[in-house]
Amino acid sequence: MTFAVIKTGGKQYKVAANDVLKIEKLDAEAGTIVTFDQVLMVGDEVGAPLIEGALVAAELLETKKQKTVIIFKKNRRHNYRRRNGHRQLLSTVRITEILTGGAKPTIKAAGATAPAAAAVSTKPAKARAAAKAAAATEATEAKAPAKKAPAKKAAPKAAATEETAAEKPAKKAPAKKAAPKADKE
Repeated sequence: MTFAVIKTGGKQYKVAANDVLKIEKLDAEAGTIVTFDQVLMVGDEVGAPLIEGALVAAELLETKKQKTVIIFKKNRRHNYRRRNGHRQLLSTVRITEILTGGAKPTIKAAGATAPAAAAVSTKPAKARAAAKAAAATEATEAKAPAKKAPAKKAAPKAAATEETAAEKPAKKAPAKKAAPKADKE
């Protein structure tokens, strides 16, 4: 039975075919093929630090939140208590293949029914961010300019305010208070 050690999400996992893992969240949809290209070890072969041409293919089953972890802080005799919770996003994957020598993952091994299953690399790096930014700029350039709202008519409102001002009585000036009388000696 061959196994591999992969690195993803800042952690290392020992995996074999048909293993189900819960790892850090991956940006992909359920049912897609995910490839892990940071392979540290395959069987007895150890990389320095990675093995060239090695690849681990997996199928992304789901992405959901972990159970709540309670964070409770307290300082004695200072009336200081803080309670907070955190739910980490985890992706569940099933390892389908461990490949060496630059081989590509097969769709049959991934269990995908669609003939064109998208392969998602776990190397998030700057390449994906640059591709997203390029796609966003193309999308904004392709959009038609937004329609402007019709201009509001100002004349009827001005006439209405003049009529209401004439109907209302003028405001009275506040009455002055009498100065306090000086005490006689």
